[in-house]
Amino acid sequence: MAETARTARTLRFRGGGFAPGRRRWAALLFFALVLGLWQLSGSLRWVSPLFLPSPLAILAALQAEAASGALWIHLGASLQRIVLGWALGTLAGLALGVSMGLFTLARSVGLPLVSAFFPIPKIALLPLFILWFGIGEASKLVTIGLGVFFPTVVAAYAGVDGVPRNLVRMAQSFGLPYWSIVWKVVLPGAMASIVAGFRITVSVALILVVAAEMIGAQYGLGAFIIGAGHLMMTDRLLAGVVCLSILGLLAGSAISLLERRLLRWR
Repeated sequence: MAETARTARTLRFRGGGFAPGRRRWAALLFFALVLGLWQLSGSLRWVSPLFLPSPLAILAALQAEAASGALWIHLGASLQRIVLGWALGTLAGLALGVSMGLFTLARSVGLPLVSAFFPIPKIALLPLFILWFGIGEASKLVTIGLGVFFPTVVAAYAGVDGVPRNLVRMAQSFGLPYWSIVWKVVLPGAMASIVAGFRITVSVALILVVAAEMIGAQYGLGAFIIGAGHLMMTDRLLAGVVCLSILGLLAGSAISLLERRLLRWR
């Protein structure tokens, strides 16, 4: 008995290693190192400030644009387009994606359509949308919404289709009605895939709003960036890029918060 206990104490634990974890200090240290090397290369004139301004020069340009009020006008215009376009595309995509996961007819019709239209670059359709809806906001919102729509459809359909069938059968065995099973079993099981799709579609919305504003807009971060590029004001150009990066970080944090609230049952 004593020998068995001694053997058990000497056995090495073979579990672990696959649990997700985060080390925030690693990301902060990495960014601090990159920014420090970047600033050093600019201060020592290893790189021309015309081609790559230093972080301090970009920060100064960002502060100047914010103080003049121009930055807030461009930022507000882009945010409005992103929120409206993303909301429209997400609602429509969720409706079709969930329907494709639940109903055979919707899946039979929807899958070929998604496969045919998903690969088309949505920004390539912007000139056509301008002809249809004009140069105003409608064409930009349709471009963003369409770009968000298809990834949302795929994420929602994959999430619903991936819900374990034994959970559905168990709910049926307890006599739950159809829509109660959808609400209490199918949608919670699909939520992880849907939220993962949100992370993709937010990035798609940011990319498309910048591209659309570069082509035909007076205000917006895309118009701000392309205007600075035409004038070779690279510090202003990168200040606009920094704003886009900050928007992406804030959107990612918001989705992480949403994920913790919707998936806390896990």
